[in-house]
Amino acid sequence: MVVPHDGAGARQARHWLADELGNAVPPALLADLVAVLAELVGNAVRHADPLPNGVIRVGWRLRPNPAGPQIRLQVTDGGAPVQPRIRAIEPDAPDGRGLHIVAGLSSRWGVDRDGLGQSVWAEFDPVGQHAEPVGTDAVDKPDLVVA
Repeated sequence: MVVPHDGAGARQARHWLADELGNAVPPALLADLVAVLAELVGNAVRHADPLPNGVIRVGWRLRPNPAGPQIRLQVTDGGAPVQPRIRAIEPDAPDGRGLHIVAGLSSRWGVDRDGLGQSVWAEFDPVGQHAEPVGTDAVDKPDLVVA
């Protein structure tokens, strides 16, 4: 799916994901998928350049598995000067939690870069695990505490 590089694009992506996977995955997993996709698209809008024609490419892959579905979300944009990574934030900081949310809800996440831009992806295994960044320098992952 191609969406505009703005808030309306993020809304379109969330609704499309919920419509497409609503009957294919458990409701709790769908909520996590929608939250992570919202963060990935929001980060692309806020921090990265658009692809040509002012768009972001959004996609996912669902692989059936006897233990439950395995899903990969991917958001591709025109790239940014700084590679996405988890950063340490103060508890009262007004922002900076997006990749913390992605890491906390997904099994693993990472960044792939090429000459045309970058793709930030998150994978969800049937059995939940804490995310470990793959293919990125975001290895200084602080603990995520949700109260």
